[in-house]
Amino acid sequence: MSDLGEEDGEGEEIAVVAGGPPPRETWAKKVEFLLAVIGFAVDLGNVWRFPYICYQNGGGAFLIPYTLMLIFGGLPLFYMELALGQFHRCGCLTIWKRICPALKGVGYAICLMDVYMGMYYNTIIGWAVYYLFASFTSELPWTSCNNSWNTEFCTPVTSNNTNETSVSPAKEFFERSVLEVQRSDGMDRLGAIKSSLAVCVFAVFLLVYFSIWKGVRSAGKAVWVTALAPYVVLFILLARGVSLPGADEGIRYYLTPQWHKLSNSKVWIDAASQIFFSLGPGFGTLLALSSYNKFNNNCYRDAIITSSINCLTSFLAGFVIFSVLGYMAHVQRKSVAEVGLEGPGLVFIVYPEAIAMMTGSVFWSIIFFLMLITLGLDSTFGGLEAMITALCDEYPRLLGRHREIFVALLLCAVYVCALPTCTYGGVHLVNLLNVFGPGLAILFIVFVESAGVCWIYGVDRFSNDIKCMLGFRPGLFWRICWSYISPCFLLTIFICSLLSYEDMISGEYVYPNWSIGLGWALTASSIMCIPAYMIYKFYITSGSFFKRLSIIMKPEELADTATVINISYGTGTHV
Repeated sequence: MSDLGEEDGEGEEIAVVAGGPPPRETWAKKVEFLLAVIGFAVDLGNVWRFPYICYQNGGGAFLIPYTLMLIFGGLPLFYMELALGQFHRCGCLTIWKRICPALKGVGYAICLMDVYMGMYYNTIIGWAVYYLFASFTSELPWTSCNNSWNTEFCTPVTSNNTNETSVSPAKEFFERSVLEVQRSDGMDRLGAIKSSLAVCVFAVFLLVYFSIWKGVRSAGKAVWVTALAPYVVLFILLARGVSLPGADEGIRYYLTPQWHKLSNSKVWIDAASQIFFSLGPGFGTLLALSSYNKFNNNCYRDAIITSSINCLTSFLAGFVIFSVLGYMAHVQRKSVAEVGLEGPGLVFIVYPEAIAMMTGSVFWSIIFFLMLITLGLDSTFGGLEAMITALCDEYPRLLGRHREIFVALLLCAVYVCALPTCTYGGVHLVNLLNVFGPGLAILFIVFVESAGVCWIYGVDRFSNDIKCMLGFRPGLFWRICWSYISPCFLLTIFICSLLSYEDMISGEYVYPNWSIGLGWALTASSIMCIPAYMIYKFYITSGSFFKRLSIIMKPEELADTATVINISYGTGTHV
């Protein structure tokens, strides 16, 4: 016996069985979903990695492999995840019952990776919070060498007495004041937890909690700030950057095509990796966010719009970064190549260094670090929402009905796990987690996900699902990409990343062998969820060897029809 629920907008009616799980909530406004997806995809990597990768790999010429990798690799995977989440209306665990039950370990692997990401990514945002509070002063603390944390090697960047041993005040502020790495012996002895950093990271977790504690109702409100604010700041910084002397030289370095580099396979691999990590398929976030859409929402158009905005944002960030690097090179009488860095060094050392030399440096510093915080926030709560949605869908009565308490307990647990990254040597742990946590494993896991959907569930069946939602089947291009190009795209990046993992952790600090072993253990811990669950599922299934294999590879029928949620739509019925 069922009770008819209220109409849920635009011809969608939800009939819910009495005593069954509550109807799935949907985004209050379509724009909130788009902002959430854009906010997740546009993160710190758009600012600190793309501009440098573009310059390093041929400038304007790099846009050719970048665009091709977007069209044939990144966009099809992006579209696939949005469509999967919207059709099945569940997270990365429950969805596998309807695709290939044997591969449910993919969902557990994603949840584990989201924990690893929460452990270090929130710490990086915590650094930005530390800088933000440090900026509220009459003079930025990394402007001079007259501070207690400075050494005899500290030399202002405008000085004519620089040599090989000189260290800029911005670098010393980051390493010796913010992180205080001098008080640790690296991975062998991380040292005590730095309380001020721990408080900053706690503030980040608190912001994340109040952004996602009530699901899409609270996240939909938060993204209006976290997704839009970075664009306001980017355009302000762009206007300031291009007005600086030397900015034209920096932009020229950024865009001048170096066509000969296109013959180097590394350029194409870098383009593929940048597209993949920028769009973010495989973290379960796109599945989770799109699962709250109305069934007939045009996810095809959404995929095109949001992925295009993400890539254009990366391109825009390049102008913001390189106009300022050109200014720094002009002031220091160096080439742009000598002042440029990628990764955290760019946004926590080089760019603050340039800001300190500008008129009104305090204002520019405040809005820059506000931008970094908002860029990071919606990406981190997007990743955590993937895990929360998956677990709440899998255990609706235990967790779904007590979401606020569950989210609080989960974030507290992740925060405790993140505390080692707040130690004096925590920066080395952050780098290790970045590479070996989700960095390598995600590539293999998304390959398995793609193979499960396209080769086991089947592209034809998946295309029919999309037709049920949108009224039309995906074209031949999409079906070919899903069947052949996208899986090969992922496998190639994974193999190349495995072969070049040493380049990812190379730097001034040399990691001890035991820590590299720990890193591989982290990578294996998530990957092993896939075969482990497959073996478990095979073991608990009854029948002969081949019968078990057949059963665990086929989508399970939805549970007893007397307890199913029947959802009637304008273009058909999805049960």
